[in-house]
Amino acid sequence: MIRDFMEPSLNRLSPKRLDMHLPMMESLTGFGLAEALALLIRTPATLSALLRGLPDMWVRRNEGRDTWSAFDIVGHLIVGERTDWMPRLRIILDKGEARQFDPFDRLAQFDESQGKSLDQLLDDFARLRRENLAALQTLNLQHEDWTRRGKHPSLGVVTLSELVATWAVHDLTHIHQLSRVMAHQYRNAVGPWSAYLGVLQCAGHSA
Repeated sequence: MIRDFMEPSLNRLSPKRLDMHLPMMESLTGFGLAEALALLIRTPATLSALLRGLPDMWVRRNEGRDTWSAFDIVGHLIVGERTDWMPRLRIILDKGEARQFDPFDRLAQFDESQGKSLDQLLDDFARLRRENLAALQTLNLQHEDWTRRGKHPSLGVVTLSELVATWAVHDLTHIHQLSRVMAHQYRNAVGPWSAYLGVLQCAGHSA
């Protein structure tokens, strides 16, 4: 349930009350903070349930040269929690477009995850996500805040609502990638059934 992964202040809120408590931007973009949080809150437990305790064949193998394993994907999500979402959100609130975001190192996990176990990475991700969502709630963002703008180093002007929506879809992108990478390990074992398994036909839309 949602409350299992929140700080105490969020634990007291049911999903219905959470929707009332957190400001929502209702626009043609379809963004709503409560909906984004409902997904962001669940990602650490989703990854833990899928990956924790699996043999290395599933979590340490990739799709070939210059591709990522499940271990690498979790490490990448950790880097995002530390250096991307909340730091950029605070830049928007504090400086707006006057302060460009720092570039995001999407390969930093290859150094930062060295010497760690997958269980450590899953625990670190869960802790950082919990801390970030608690910090997001304490900002008490209002309706007008969601249109505030920042400057991405390659995309140009972006809004605060676009940043948080991207945070949620970034999770889904890497869950998609994770399923594809893991399925790849049995690409030959399934034999002729590969024709019916769409995940094996996916060309990939992420690293």
